[in-house]
Amino acid sequence: MAESPAHKFGQVIGGLLESVVRPPLEQFCDKQGLYLDYQSKARPARRRRKVSWEDPYGNFHDLDFVIEREGSDREIGQPVAFIEVAWRRYTKHSRNKVQEIQGAILPLAEKYRWNNPFLGAVLAGVFTSGSLDQLRSLDFQGLHFPYETLVNAFASEGIDIRFDESTPDEVFRKCTDEIAGAPDDLMQSIRQHLIQANSLQITQFFTALETRLGRTIRRVLVVPLYGRINEFVTIAEALSFLDQHPIYEGSGEFRKYEILVEFSNGDKVDAFFSSKQKVHEFLSFVALQ
Repeated sequence: MAESPAHKFGQVIGGLLESVVRPPLEQFCDKQGLYLDYQSKARPARRRRKVSWEDPYGNFHDLDFVIEREGSDREIGQPVAFIEVAWRRYTKHSRNKVQEIQGAILPLAEKYRWNNPFLGAVLAGVFTSGSLDQLRSLDFQGLHFPYETLVNAFASEGIDIRFDESTPDEVFRKCTDEIAGAPDDLMQSIRQHLIQANSLQITQFFTALETRLGRTIRRVLVVPLYGRINEFVTIAEALSFLDQHPIYEGSGEFRKYEILVEFSNGDKVDAFFSSKQKVHEFLSFVALQ
């Protein structure tokens, strides 16, 4: 089946967005000693051509950008940021795209929860406030380039991308070909126009990224937990037990360690382990994050 002109146009816009955010991502990673992986990058360490990561259920998700600690061209590191890029022209499609992003990233965030990864969504076009709020409620940091800023950026160089559902395929195709064949200096001018029109949002996004990944450990709490397991069939019996239970250090059989690590940016990571060896492994891992 032939690719629709609208779909190809969306790919062109997606490529433009990636070219806007990739340079500052590369600068950030160079500064922090991190590794940036992205779709068009040749990387021998990858088993797949695309930037694919496996979730806890054995499913692979193709992502636009992943930032790693201890990663290199030949070694896969620990993922500390997952960032997706998306374009939508109509509000009726925005909620579905947001849910698609969630479906790809949230299982990975769960699998690598000890890394406390940054979750990013770089969006362009028409997205409802409800869809953007939905991402924020799930701890995503969004960078949204509104539709009008895209239209104005291209218009600054004489290219009209203001289309709707009644636009003929031939018009779509002609515009897409014009953008694809545009000289580098013209596209750079469009990128700069887009960056200037959205400078505040871009700054906020990268500030959030630096806050998350540039954090330091503030304190570590290690809580040994003791006690017998006491089972009751009613709330009244449980409350009666609590009223009579003596509280003192080392009461009963040792159960597990509770570990809580607090970071300078307010992030917290907690875990429970039944052995000292597992606690050592966990804290050694966190020390590298």
